[in-house]
Amino acid sequence: MRKTLSAGIALGAAVAFTAFAPATAATSDTADLSVLHGIPDTPVDVYVDGELTIDDFQPGDLGGPLELPAGTYAVALTAADAEDDSEPVLGPIDLALEGGMNYTAVAHLDADGQPTANLFTNDTSETAAGEGRLTVRHVAAAPAVDILAGGEAVVTGLANPDEASLDLAAGTVSAAVALEGTTEPVIGPADVEVQEGILTMVYAWGSAEDGNLQLAVQTVEGLHSGPDGVNTGSAGLVAENGTNGWLIAGGAGLVAALVAGGAMAARTATARR
Repeated sequence: MRKTLSAGIALGAAVAFTAFAPATAATSDTADLSVLHGIPDTPVDVYVDGELTIDDFQPGDLGGPLELPAGTYAVALTAADAEDDSEPVLGPIDLALEGGMNYTAVAHLDADGQPTANLFTNDTSETAAGEGRLTVRHVAAAPAVDILAGGEAVVTGLANPDEASLDLAAGTVSAAVALEGTTEPVIGPADVEVQEGILTMVYAWGSAEDGNLQLAVQTVEGLHSGPDGVNTGSAGLVAENGTNGWLIAGGAGLVAALVAGGAMAARTATARR
């Protein structure tokens, strides 16, 4: 069974399961899985099915994709350098992966600041010509937010651990983020580029109370012809602009991309655990 993970690629740090091999698009017998560590100030070791698979996984690292046989995997996070997984910081958590699907598992804080985890299913269905897909996921210890365009809320009440997703025409859009029910931006306004045929996933993680909110971004290419992988990196405000790289264009940028004037439709769904 192949279990491979590259963690914190943007930082130049690589870790692996039993053997390294690049993931390809999931088949009916396999699933693609990426992993985000979104619990601040808590380096961890990661155990899968009772075996140490990642040593010293750092907050903000986003690794993968792994091409794994369909099935259920028991994952536990322990303190760094723990002797075993008998006293986990989080878990064990069963991750049930279906063949042909694309997932991101996120260890993060809930709205009250307690460690938790969610398994998100990434929508890799085809987009129309000239469009890209943007998904925003709220995995921070922070209140619900509204997405604003022209001072008006176009997505409301996005709460931990929900997501909002929509297809947008490729191009540059501008918007801002405010606390739910308000119009005073707490992030932005800012411009962002929406790229054709690419799924961009933006994660707001960290803690508002502790003042360490950050963004992590993940992309999947090939939505016109079938995805060929998930590109990974870590949180920060450094942009590598291109279809194969990270897109972090300042604090508001990618969260604000939920807006495309008034010609859009958004859906909000609770993340799968």
